[in-house]
Amino acid sequence: MGLLAAALFAPLPFALTQPGMTADVLGADRGEPVITISGAPTRKTSGELRMTTIEATGPDATVQLGDVLDSWFRTDRAVMPRDAVYPSGQSTKEIEEYNTEQMRESQDTATEAALNHLGLDGKDIKVTLELADVGGPSAGLLFSLGIIDKLDGDGSGGDLTGGRSIAGTGTIDAHGTVGPVGGVALKTQAARRDGATVFLVPEAECSDAKAELPEGLRLIPVTTLKGAVDALVALEKGGGSVPNC
Repeated sequence: MGLLAAALFAPLPFALTQPGMTADVLGADRGEPVITISGAPTRKTSGELRMTTIEATGPDATVQLGDVLDSWFRTDRAVMPRDAVYPSGQSTKEIEEYNTEQMRESQDTATEAALNHLGLDGKDIKVTLELADVGGPSAGLLFSLGIIDKLDGDGSGGDLTGGRSIAGTGTIDAHGTVGPVGGVALKTQAARRDGATVFLVPEAECSDAKAELPEGLRLIPVTTLKGAVDALVALEKGGGSVPNC
């Protein structure tokens, strides 16, 4: 009995994760626009482009067997190795600094990818991205789409979103390649909770996204920024082919 009690309360090397906050990159954060552009005319947008996150127990949090068993059987929780969420051997401050730097680099790359897609010169146009309390590179795709919507929309005067609430996740490189991020099953739940009806997911993570897909949320797989734009334009105009997972 004593051994069982010890096992129940012994700390385990796991992190517990759940759906996190979402943010509309076309909107404002703490009263300030998430995307600010100077050096080129911008357009008023409707609809939403929501980047998504997951929340995890902190690197110093104590996770016990009871916590793991409870989370294991819930669709709105996930159990992950702590080292998969937080690099081992780093302090909480070092982890926060690392995530902040990843976000900054992601924002710079997202800007470059968006301007490259539009054929615009980054020397003439300045883009500022501000989103507090979010780290990591997984918002890159949504930042790029937000910049494109503000500068060009669907290319013919309409909104890239078609007035919808579009959510998604994915890294982006300067050439517009979309990369996987992890945690997509939880991110789809965060997206639907906050009103999204469409979710852009890196194609390699389609099966993960479908595992616990909330009712009323449509998945669109993407591999490139151009592919994401084309899919949203086709969805908006009701013509052309919109890919599905």
